[in-house]
Amino acid sequence: MKYYLLLVFLLFGTFPSPGAGADKTPPNIILIIGDDISAEDIGCYGNTAIHTPHIDQLAKEGMRFTNFYLTSSSCSPSRTSILTGRYPHNTGAAELHTPLPEHLDYFPELLKKAGYYTALLGKWHEGPATRRAYDLLSVGPKENGPGGEEQWITALQSRPKDKPFFFWLATFDAHRDWSADQFQTPHNPASEVVVPPTLLDTKETREDLASYYNEIGRIDYYLGELQAELKRQGIADNTIIIFMADNGRPFPGSKTRVYDTGMRSPFVIHWPAGIKKTNATCESLVSSIDLAPTLLQLAETKPSATIQGVSFAKLLQNPQAAFRQYVFSEHNWHDYSAYERAVRTKDYLYLINKRPQYTNEGPIDANQSPSALALRSARQSGTLSTIQNDVFMTPRPEEEFFDCRTDPIQETNLISDPAYKGQVARLRNILEKWQEKTGDTVPETLTPDWYDRTTGKPLPAKGTRGEMPGQARQADKINHKGPF
Repeated sequence: MKYYLLLVFLLFGTFPSPGAGADKTPPNIILIIGDDISAEDIGCYGNTAIHTPHIDQLAKEGMRFTNFYLTSSSCSPSRTSILTGRYPHNTGAAELHTPLPEHLDYFPELLKKAGYYTALLGKWHEGPATRRAYDLLSVGPKENGPGGEEQWITALQSRPKDKPFFFWLATFDAHRDWSADQFQTPHNPASEVVVPPTLLDTKETREDLASYYNEIGRIDYYLGELQAELKRQGIADNTIIIFMADNGRPFPGSKTRVYDTGMRSPFVIHWPAGIKKTNATCESLVSSIDLAPTLLQLAETKPSATIQGVSFAKLLQNPQAAFRQYVFSEHNWHDYSAYERAVRTKDYLYLINKRPQYTNEGPIDANQSPSALALRSARQSGTLSTIQNDVFMTPRPEEEFFDCRTDPIQETNLISDPAYKGQVARLRNILEKWQEKTGDTVPETLTPDWYDRTTGKPLPAKGTRGEMPGQARQADKINHKGPF
């Protein structure tokens, strides 16, 4: 066997792609990106209350990643990062609702050029230049339903049957405002909700979380319908299905945070023809910028030189293989002015904050939610825990360091603990190196707050944009991968 592989390498300059079948048929790829969903709110990640049977079955028959991290806990910067395989400040679209520039490559576009039929259904706010990446662009709730899933089966049935396909299925679920409380069997707020430590266990919070769960349940239902249609068409075995999210849940203490509550995403991949070990768990650190080169490799398509991520295809065959030492994340403007950077290892999280004078109560949809109002009311009576009160803290620390082995919810800042002096110095150096190599900057005139942080009312500065991080160094032209 080894002589055959050597001959293939000598003739073609590469080894077979992981999981590639004997007929070399490229896999179909379906990427489902849920909106505002934390990993711990999925059944196969330990939530015993939520109804996610199809996602859980997907993990049982495939592979579940436990250390998959996003580059931003803000929807459009996270998605543009996935689309380009680049860090947010390297996309020219580091802030919410900023369109991607035309000169970058988008991985669905590369798949399209390689012969794939490509489609995006649902949420789309990556900018008009990205139209060229898709043969079909069906966007908005009018066409796709309130959750964004109603055209999945139609698109699957009407696709060209003589091409492999890539579907970017971007749900509106589970973004506020809620719209799934009457869908199928709703969750019971009293008995089918797990209240995270960042929130108060009140009637209002439980009802809020139940509505959030209902939207995740709607995604799960349509995933089941999608799988049934793939089986009817006889293409289920060679179709890659991925379920993930763009950022953490839309509640205080999660969305827009650089802690795990904002950045750790569920990531489940199912591919019977390519992943032979079922019910597998991969604990390797993976960044969302690594998804683009991975899917391109699995599709036997060369990645663009602009991609900063690295393929993790080998992990599908060997989940315990060595991969990343570090993942990096950003918090830039999302309704409110901000500048945070973080580096995460398997054991530690280190972050910096260049706007420590500001609170971080989350974006406007989170900080005006019933759950946020419950926190604000309890704060007046002084009954909040340390982690619940954190969203109101000001000034915030300019540096934070957490030992995630003993503090998985990142509650205790150990930046001044002498026992961690060496680790803090090491990660401070790594983060500085990443910023330097990738062209990150700290503009003096960042985009200001557009809304009042307490009332949510618009401010006079609404609509005003400042200087984008990385803009002064033309970071959208820098392709350095940074520390790995």
